[in-house]
Amino acid sequence: MPKFVLFGSYCDDVLEKRAPYRQAHLDRLQQLKEQGIVVTLGPTKDLTKVFGVYDAPDEAAAQKLIEEDPYWQAGVWIEYTIKEWIQAF
Repeated sequence: MPKFVLFGSYCDDVLEKRAPYRQAHLDRLQQLKEQGIVVTLGPTKDLTKVFGVYDAPDEAAAQKLIEEDPYWQAGVWIEYTIKEWIQAF
């Protein structure tokens, strides 16, 4: 199955804004990881960017996974791009 890389940005007040949605976000990611859908996902140390790798059948499915995330729906993630990734090793 293809892999898709998420590159995105957090809102300016990320620590305050994410608080009410953080547990739902983490619980969902854990479920997706257990299903083999999320390979990895996390913020940069300065909390300005998010990086993730999704195992999805196509770009539309990867986009749906991102847009169903509580962080996207609550405006914690404010923009993103998706690129299909070729895993060399």
